[in-house]
Amino acid sequence: MIKTIGKVLYIVYKDTLKGDPFCIYKKAYIKYKKDGLKPMMSRLNVEYKKSSNTIVANPTKERNTYDNWIETNEIDILETSKLEYTPLISIITPTYNTEKKYLVEMIESVLAQTYTNWELCIADDASQNKNTIKTLKEYEVKYPNIKVTYRKENGHISEASNSALALAWGEYIVLLDHDDLLSPNALYEMAKKLNENNDLKLIYSDEDKIDEKNNRFSPHFKSGWNPDLFFSQNYLCHLVLLKKSIVDSIGGFRKGYEGSQDYDLFLRYINQINYNQIDRIEKVLYHWRAIQGSTALNANEKDYSHEAGRKALEDYFHKKDKDILVKDGLLVNTYKIAYPIAENQPKVSIIIPTKNKYTLLSKCISSIFEKTTYKNYEIIIVDNGSDGKKILKYLKDISNIENVQVIKYDKPFNYSAINNYAVNYSSGEIVALVNNDVEVISENWLTQMVSHATREEIGAVGAMLYYDNNTIQHAGVILGIGGVAGHSHKYFEKGDNGYFSRLKIIQNLSAVTGACIVVEKKLYQEVNGLEEQNLRVAFNDVDFCLKLLECGYRNLWTPYVELYHHESLSRGAEDNPKKIKRFNKEVRYMKNKWENILLKDKYYNNNLTLKHENFTLKIGEKFV
Repeated sequence: MIKTIGKVLYIVYKDTLKGDPFCIYKKAYIKYKKDGLKPMMSRLNVEYKKSSNTIVANPTKERNTYDNWIETNEIDILETSKLEYTPLISIITPTYNTEKKYLVEMIESVLAQTYTNWELCIADDASQNKNTIKTLKEYEVKYPNIKVTYRKENGHISEASNSALALAWGEYIVLLDHDDLLSPNALYEMAKKLNENNDLKLIYSDEDKIDEKNNRFSPHFKSGWNPDLFFSQNYLCHLVLLKKSIVDSIGGFRKGYEGSQDYDLFLRYINQINYNQIDRIEKVLYHWRAIQGSTALNANEKDYSHEAGRKALEDYFHKKDKDILVKDGLLVNTYKIAYPIAENQPKVSIIIPTKNKYTLLSKCISSIFEKTTYKNYEIIIVDNGSDGKKILKYLKDISNIENVQVIKYDKPFNYSAINNYAVNYSSGEIVALVNNDVEVISENWLTQMVSHATREEIGAVGAMLYYDNNTIQHAGVILGIGGVAGHSHKYFEKGDNGYFSRLKIIQNLSAVTGACIVVEKKLYQEVNGLEEQNLRVAFNDVDFCLKLLECGYRNLWTPYVELYHHESLSRGAEDNPKKIKRFNKEVRYMKNKWENILLKDKYYNNNLTLKHENFTLKIGEKFV
């Protein structure tokens, strides 16, 4: 057994672990001899996390890593290639008693732009600070493309932003806070993207934070356009370019939404454009000032921003469907959009393939019966050649329950074929593929998943899965990791917020695991189910989700559905030559079929690692 563990560790982790895999498995084996299999697996998870730096707990180390990334990746930051299309871009900035140091640095960051066709439109919101006014007047006199209006009464940020907007003549606008900084190439990159696609109406970029001494830290490398993530939090934030004519048509900023006035603006704005008119720039173009009292430093500094954000979302969804509810999320400034289910609940067919493994299967079935509040479902157990007396008796007994049926699949194991076979026997409008080694935690798991699966724009819906030791096994799938795909935030602790709160919010992802996946039956059939010929065991769930994406549906992951997944206990590890050969063949199939998509996951970011599942920075990596 120790040799098998060692071989598997070496094959799987040799390119990701900094330590010696054999040293790690020796420690784990000692644990096995002393306490048994489960404690040993827990020790393996701990050692893997420690060695692969899954969680960076040292802020200094994190900052040094980011400094290294900056040196490596921002060499071409002052690119000034000639552009054919050079629209005027108006920078909208409200000020109020801004400290001179930060105000000067903000303005100088605009003056340092490599793109020259801009105007800075500043509205001072009745500042009493004489240095603020003096500084503004000095720059206004010196530079003709800096415009300033001085409000006589303080109206707060929405009214001040509208005053700045009234000064703007540009075809496009960007928003710049009074103490933040633009990267020197910020406007150039925006214009460059417009030259690549003149139909774009909203462009956003990555960002980071800066402290009082202009040290950069906490870079946010963002997902591509991700509607369900956006409805969970304003991840667009900075820097965002908008078409001014559209901003004018929706009335600019609204009073009463202060603290989330930009979120409210974006929500109303996207109603006027198509999603294919939204794009991102995978570069850090904005530096958000993190000082005492700022939201950048602590989201709790401005509780009113959370309430304003919820109010903006309620307005947005109320106009679409009054039955859609906006609830507080798991963290400040995050939200949960609750979608209604038809009064006559659509029937769900829960499909569970199995062979023997009485203990696993019975625990799975019991958890479904005991914790599922959703009423209209059937369970289809697909028996793939069970021969133990205990399991056969269990299958016979459970088949007498009204909403349970046991069907036989007497062919060699083929996960894709087994599920496709069972779908043909299903009577539900919704299909739920569930592994026999899954155990339900959340009572409303099926209600939550069905509420999303029945949305016309959504394809597959996935859940949060944990190992026995309460570390994360699955929080969605990221393409390209390890060559094909990996599980987001794997081995993070239960309760961790994840990369910019992504473990706590509903979002779109390219794929979710087939261990627990819910999808409308008509969509399952539309893409011909799981790939039987070339993906008998691995990656069939990823391939299935990518087929849904190809058809125009969005896949979705939710943290509000939690289950345990005793991964691979029913089938075993990829630990013999035959299994390894089959696995490598499936890897080649995925790469050949989906190569371009695997190279660039739209819901990930090119600046993040493809070696690990932990959202750390990519430094010196190439696609495997």
